[in-house]
Amino acid sequence: MGERRVDIDTVAALLRALVVIVVVARLLGLLCRRFGQPEVIGEIIGGILLGPTLFHGAITRELFPADIRPALAALSTVGICVFMFLVGLHLADGGLGGHGRIAVMLSLGSTVVPFVLGTLFAVGLVGDRSGRSAVLFCLFMGTAMSITAFPVLARILTDRDLVDTPIGGLALATAAVGDVLAWSMLAVLVALSRGDTPPWRVLLVLPFVAILVGLVRPLLARLAARPPVTRVPGPVTLMSLRAGLLLTIAAALVLSSTATSWMGLHHIFGAFLLGAVMPRAGAPTLRARVLPWIERIDRRVLLPPFFVVAGFAVDLSAMDGRGVGLLLLILLVAVGGKMSGVFGAARLARVTSRHSAALALLVNTRGLTELIVLSVGFQIGVLDQRLYSLMVLMALVTTLMPGLLLPLVYPRSRASRDRQPRAAAASAPLLEKESML
Repeated sequence: MGERRVDIDTVAALLRALVVIVVVARLLGLLCRRFGQPEVIGEIIGGILLGPTLFHGAITRELFPADIRPALAALSTVGICVFMFLVGLHLADGGLGGHGRIAVMLSLGSTVVPFVLGTLFAVGLVGDRSGRSAVLFCLFMGTAMSITAFPVLARILTDRDLVDTPIGGLALATAAVGDVLAWSMLAVLVALSRGDTPPWRVLLVLPFVAILVGLVRPLLARLAARPPVTRVPGPVTLMSLRAGLLLTIAAALVLSSTATSWMGLHHIFGAFLLGAVMPRAGAPTLRARVLPWIERIDRRVLLPPFFVVAGFAVDLSAMDGRGVGLLLLILLVAVGGKMSGVFGAARLARVTSRHSAALALLVNTRGLTELIVLSVGFQIGVLDQRLYSLMVLMALVTTLMPGLLLPLVYPRSRASRDRQPRAAAASAPLLEKESML
């Protein structure tokens, strides 16, 4: 009976913790939305507030005892895998919107410049690291500076009614290409950090991608294109027709994440790759009606525990003058590298100054994606707690910046003019005369 009582108490504590996490994330997210900011800002702040920063960790110890933390970590892993699956899905959906050459130029600028500056900056923070550990640390810092939060960027553009504008399409295309480069670099770093994994396992990722593209994708397309097996109208039809496909996707998600983890990569890469190879044709009903539902469940229930688990490692209670100075330097490198890279590349492509500045602000958004990268770095031992905490603050500040500064650089009145139909001679409002297109 005693063991059963302990189990019941543990389950009750876990449910109580989940209720607190979901409520705090939802309330703070809605509060940020009310002030024109992405909900993820409130969710990140909620994770920090529920962590050890306040009252020397008293809140954390009371709400999240040690015996429920493994369950919270497992739930957050599920949420992140689903999120990365959706990121891969939406990245593959994003086209270049007719600005292919400019998008590639901007992607290189948004990735290479912050990567180089971040790597050089990390040289001064190496400390007692040496050899392979020092190299991995420097390369990881460069990669972390290069990330753009594609989902958060898409949400900002949607909220500001910019998705269908030239600048919105170009920003999404730039973030999509740049994030593929950054995720690829992160995968290499994770593989290199695992010295106990045989090199031949890492090489298996290439045939694994080929299997996903050549076998899994056609299989999912055929399943999605199957004719109805019931004539019952309405939502019941949708769920009955797609239940098998959803179960197949869930099983594929588990297998893909497990496979990449076994290969020496992180499990998030398997989820990301599966989303990227999802069929684009043959499943319009599924993608329009079911996947948004999955996104809502992931956002409202599965992801909030991740913010708290990530917040467990954020401790700002001992922040002093040196910490503030280091934070300012991190922001200078992160913001300066990303925005100068995007702005410079845009100007080279003869994008107007106003649109170049707006693109630089938008692509500087980091949000949840940066938090995932930092969590991976903390898990593999590349980041210590102090630097991890400061980098989380950097992610928070850079996600705040577009909402605060974009109205000054690119007001809604200008966006409305860009959205209006124009004559063929002026069909590219982003570009100056004699552009590269």
